[in-house]
Amino acid sequence: MKTRSQSAFTLIEMLVVISIIAVLAAFAVPALTSALTKGQMTGTMNNARQMYLAGQQMALDGAANSDPNLVWPGDDAAILTVSDYMTRLVANDYLKPGDVQKLLNGPGTNATVAYAAGPPPTITMGGTTPALKIFKCTDANSSNVVFIESNNYTYDTALPTNTNPFGDKGFIVQRKGGDASILRKNNATVALSGGNPSVFQSTVGKQLSDADGTVTAEVPGNLLTYP
Repeated sequence: MKTRSQSAFTLIEMLVVISIIAVLAAFAVPALTSALTKGQMTGTMNNARQMYLAGQQMALDGAANSDPNLVWPGDDAAILTVSDYMTRLVANDYLKPGDVQKLLNGPGTNATVAYAAGPPPTITMGGTTPALKIFKCTDANSSNVVFIESNNYTYDTALPTNTNPFGDKGFIVQRKGGDASILRKNNATVALSGGNPSVFQSTVGKQLSDADGTVTAEVPGNLLTYP
């Protein structure tokens, strides 16, 4: 009579092992997904910061040299679109065309850049979904005014589930004073964040047309039009 090898698995033992693996996977997958999303948000926040630094340096140089072409986007009525602003940054060597392509893209977005060397050099943005939206900030705006927000966020509005780059997983804001944040969906509106407008403005930032302590819905005219 043959006896079963001590090292062999019975069907029941194999099923137990498979069940354990399935349970571990069920816990691991959400954690991995969350870590991936957080990493992507950090990358997009860093891109927003680089865009801010380019814009800030251009405005500082313009103020130091009394050059009316080197300004924040809201200080020149000729800057109406993202293409206009990117052209200004690239033409004056604050960004390269390849930088623009990188900084304005993120998960699920499709911003494209067409560069013409000129003279004068021009940037023409394409695609329908950039990673970032840019407000028409001016030199006079306070440091807590929002300069850049991720495309999936509309100021004081609950996050949609399917808008790139992050849906309702969170959003990015870059303020004019230089600080940037990765925020959660419960920070998206005054109501969701506790109902206090001043606390909301401290956490998210202030829309450029709002007074301190007053929060209104996002005004499309406050943004550079894309593309």
